[in-house]
Amino acid sequence: MATPSIYDFIVPKNLRESAVLVPVFRDEHGEIQVVMVRRAAFGVHGGQLAFPGGKHEPEDENLQATALREAFEEVSLPPSNVEVLAALPPVAVPSGFRIAPFLGRIRRPEVWQWQTSEIDEVLEIPLRHLSDVTNHTEETWQLAGWPGPRLVPFYRVGNNYPLWGASYRIIQPIIPRLLAGEWEI
Repeated sequence: MATPSIYDFIVPKNLRESAVLVPVFRDEHGEIQVVMVRRAAFGVHGGQLAFPGGKHEPEDENLQATALREAFEEVSLPPSNVEVLAALPPVAVPSGFRIAPFLGRIRRPEVWQWQTSEIDEVLEIPLRHLSDVTNHTEETWQLAGWPGPRLVPFYRVGNNYPLWGASYRIIQPIIPRLLAGEWEI
């Protein structure tokens, strides 16, 4: 019998709205870089790679405003340094959120600063790395709270960190589109 996929989890019907920014920029060599954070080692997503973002708050005009506010709060990226290029398809997750991702071309700060209570690290990941099939794999994992082992697709990035789950589902379909130049980065 085949191992169930991570996508076999039941997603609740009543989802809370959240949003993330998918920040991209060209480095000094013209290579596209994707910016992600590694969450601090607490909570349900502790230690995981993610895009800057969080829950929609009543004062946010819309979900794009949520993504921009959270990017500023988490990694000190001012909204004036972001040009939103696209609203990407939302991703519903078993933890009870509907994540609205927004692709944004950014002016990279000289030095990344982050909210150390929430973030352990900011990573700049070359798009070329994510498009290299040798960095893409799947394994069977059994995490706390899971009813059994699940087959999990992911990318290995940074210090051998797995980029998986919602972040994987957001970035994976746009890698070929970014490489094809669909958006001017």
